[in-house]
Amino acid sequence: MNTSFKESFDYLFEEELINEIGRIGVKKSFKQDTIIIEIGDYIKSMPLLISGAIKILREDENGDELVLYYLEKGDTCAMTLSCCMGQSKSKIRAVAETDVELIMLPKENMATWLGTYKTWQNYILQSYHNRMEELLEAVDTIAFLKMDERLFKYLKDKAMVTHNDVLQVTHKQISEDLHTSRVVISRLLKKLENEHKIKLFRNSIKVLEL
Repeated sequence: MNTSFKESFDYLFEEELINEIGRIGVKKSFKQDTIIIEIGDYIKSMPLLISGAIKILREDENGDELVLYYLEKGDTCAMTLSCCMGQSKSKIRAVAETDVELIMLPKENMATWLGTYKTWQNYILQSYHNRMEELLEAVDTIAFLKMDERLFKYLKDKAMVTHNDVLQVTHKQISEDLHTSRVVISRLLKKLENEHKIKLFRNSIKVLEL
């Protein structure tokens, strides 16, 4: 197994599990903006994220998307695990926010490892907990924050997961992620710039407050 995987997961798993993952795991790479998991797919493997960031989205009946949360190095998607264990179709879309490297693990090993490796059990339970916290935060954001606050939180979260305060993102992409109109986003971005929270450029946005 490569060094980057060990750096991401060595502190989480015992050596026996690391070796087993190295034996059966399949390394995959995805370019930025590539769809990794599509809504309606049957999930046969569970991803462990070695590097990069992944955006998890939901889609309504009209095809409009909403960002739920991001995955970073060392994370997995609890929803993917649920689909693996339950043999159900994916209810989310996973998109590479940056270039991404993954280790894909066959679903057949998921339940077995829960009983065999304490560190795996802890990792899965913690992953469920973290994703639930993020889902609750997403619900709170939609329910309780004004759109300009939602927008600024979105920009800060994006900067955090990409480790870059300069975001290469269009007003249209932001409007799709936040499920609103491009006109609204453009107006609110200008408002945030006037408040000295961001700086707008022709093809990018710099986040000034992190």
